[in-house]
Amino acid sequence: MTKKAPSKSETSGDWKAQKLAHVRALIQDAVPDVIEEYKWKKPTNPQGVPTWSHGGIICTGETYKEKIKLTFMHGASLPDPQKLFNAGLYGGTRRAMDIFEQDTLNEKAFKALIRDASELNISKT
Repeated sequence: MTKKAPSKSETSGDWKAQKLAHVRALIQDAVPDVIEEYKWKKPTNPQGVPTWSHGGIICTGETYKEKIKLTFMHGASLPDPQKLFNAGLYGGTRRAMDIFEQDTLNEKAFKALIRDASELNISKT
């Protein structure tokens, strides 16, 4: 696995940094060979967007003022029996999860979703 240095916001100790670190650990546990890198750097976001890939992009993680958004590139093709997706539900390809400060993530279901996304990517190659 390739691991990049965490961004300043991820090391600041706020709730978003802590949740993103937790999400990162769950992703790495679900798919040990996952590649993490920062993409789409721009002046307003010089660190870029954390992106996890395995056979293609699994998901991205962005922090906003009130939430963390995890966008799954092929989320519309993934089973979601635990209803983790709560954003982008009407798009034809992507699905997203908005995680707020008070939210508790269903770790087992989340790791299954990450594994399913990885397997879907690999099946397309």
